[in-house]
Amino acid sequence: MTEHDHRPLILDPARDAAALDGLRARPGVGVQDLRAPIRAELAELLGSPETGEGPEDDRWVYYPWRNRLVALPGPRTMRLVRLDRNRNKLTREEQDRLAALRIGVVGQSVGHAIAHTLALEGVCAELRLADFDTLELANLNRIPASLFDLGVNKAVITARRIAELDPYLPVTVYPMGVTDEVVDDFFAGLSVVVEECDSLDIKLAVREAAGRHRVPLLMETSDRGLLDVERYDLEPGRPPFHGMLNGAGRAELAGLPTRDKAPYVIRILDAHGMSADFAASLVEIDRTLPSWPQLGGDVQLGGATVAAAVRRIGLGLPLPSGRTRVDIQESLDALAPPAAAADPDWSGVAPPRFPTVADLAALPAAEAVAVCAGLAPSGGNVQPWTITADAERLRIELDPAATSGMDIGYRGSAVAVGAALYNARVAAAARGVLGATELREGPGALTATLRWGTDADPGLARDLPGVTTRHTNRRLGDGTPLDPAVLEALAEAAALEGGTIRAITARDDLEAAAVLLAVSDRIRYLTPALHAEMFAELRRPGDDLSTGLDLRTLEPAPDELAKLDIGGRPDVMARVRAFGGGAALGEYSLDRVRSAGALLAVTFDAADAGLAGYARGGAAVQRAWIEADRRGLAVQPTSPVFLYARTREELAVVPGFEDGAFDLRERLLELLGAPAGEAVALILRLGYAAPPTVRSARRPG
Repeated sequence: MTEHDHRPLILDPARDAAALDGLRARPGVGVQDLRAPIRAELAELLGSPETGEGPEDDRWVYYPWRNRLVALPGPRTMRLVRLDRNRNKLTREEQDRLAALRIGVVGQSVGHAIAHTLALEGVCAELRLADFDTLELANLNRIPASLFDLGVNKAVITARRIAELDPYLPVTVYPMGVTDEVVDDFFAGLSVVVEECDSLDIKLAVREAAGRHRVPLLMETSDRGLLDVERYDLEPGRPPFHGMLNGAGRAELAGLPTRDKAPYVIRILDAHGMSADFAASLVEIDRTLPSWPQLGGDVQLGGATVAAAVRRIGLGLPLPSGRTRVDIQESLDALAPPAAAADPDWSGVAPPRFPTVADLAALPAAEAVAVCAGLAPSGGNVQPWTITADAERLRIELDPAATSGMDIGYRGSAVAVGAALYNARVAAAARGVLGATELREGPGALTATLRWGTDADPGLARDLPGVTTRHTNRRLGDGTPLDPAVLEALAEAAALEGGTIRAITARDDLEAAAVLLAVSDRIRYLTPALHAEMFAELRRPGDDLSTGLDLRTLEPAPDELAKLDIGGRPDVMARVRAFGGGAALGEYSLDRVRSAGALLAVTFDAADAGLAGYARGGAAVQRAWIEADRRGLAVQPTSPVFLYARTREELAVVPGFEDGAFDLRERLLELLGAPAGEAVALILRLGYAAPPTVRSARRPG
């Protein structure tokens, strides 16, 4: 072995049996087989793709500088296991893109930390390392080598360390540095060059070559985290060092002693931007100090900073030419107590008050009817209506401004208008002023009219207490199955308004439905427009609680409340979508449907599927809901993203998920047993649970 040996010998046992036998027989060779423990790690990975490698891809790796022989799985298996913990700061797709980069690092003091960090992160297909110098004891303040490496070429030391991390990664060493004779070979096919040498003329030569070969250049200076980016790939004619050398050439910079370099170094690094310690040290060069100082921690920081910049270049993210600082001392100067995370404080918020039957009796009839109409349910409690009354009638008009992405064709709003009309009929019947009703629709328009009359329908009037107390209960149920007689009563209530009940009650079918609705929730979270609307609905202390969902009505467990802080971030959801994750985003619905006694859809004749038909379906929903409340059931409306889509094309509201969402729709309808001739007005989760903490308030009439 020579001091320049830096590559391990990789042996195929099928082809290199004789060489392997010879190494095993050689005195002093340590033998270690790591295949079993690495494959055990592979088996424990979550979401692990198939590597396509088997035992025939195993290799034996001999490290001559350590006199060690190691058995390893093939390169794809090694890479997958070693870099699995990069996910999902880097997706597997991003890891594959970065694994195509060829990176050159000139100078192996700071460059050692950079090259090793790049290899650690797996963001390169090849490394080229250049340095003519050998390791001295004084270098061990910043180079993570050892006493046994003294006198060895610095680039060789870096290459050996990387080989012990990943023997399959190609590393080429230029032990004479980047000379004029090898510079073009060094740059051929490079994706990025990192320049970390001390010689100013070599620094300039590297930049000239970067311009010729159109290779982006990075330089990290271990003082206040200074990072320079020179995008010669985008601007091949740009002046070196951002033009701060004022035209000085290689001839003027070659062979300068340290003291004579100082003016150029100060010009490049900016005297006003240097740390006081570094600037003061420059005053002492060639007097009490032989060269400028560097701390090991600053050098390691440089490795992280350059690796982050390389990732940006490799992934095509913005990184223009320029300069920035990643200043640890400045960050430590800004040290302050963190803002304490706290649950929302509702102690000063009075619970909303809802009218009682007695309150309604004290109001004029028209006002009482209008108040009851406004107590109807609506998606996200947006109350998508305007309610007006005069001497002849009560009018409920659909408000198209209150729509959302999931309210396809205003169908959800129409269901809400129909429920409001049902409430109005109930209140009018209780006061003996019930008259004829009418639903009139146009494109994006729906008006429900109740004319004053003299009818006092006792069947409707019976529901008045239920109108005032009807509520959503999102608490977890106890899983008790519903008595068939209860389902029959709900079906009879819906049928009085022309609706049909389709129910899922078998535990296996409820589990299947829970999974489908959880997948729908994931789609909702990962669709930017729907995600924004969903979180815009939530109300916290200090918000106007007269619309939207009072956060307390979600009945969130502590972990669910904490997850909302993450789930509400659009940047996080964009990242989750990018790597195809997010199964946990559906856990809220998954847990609640699993705890249900039944999942119930209120349907109506699909031939009547205009807005007026959905309004009639809304009346059936409201009548069945009030009946469920009367029988002590906890009721929660469930709104999958596909609820109001009738065709695949209407699922353009979930771009990228259209096919999957439509398939979910078809599978849920199949579980419900809903025939093609029926349209769904709403899906309700039913069960037995503790009373809700609070009800969502309503706008004042």
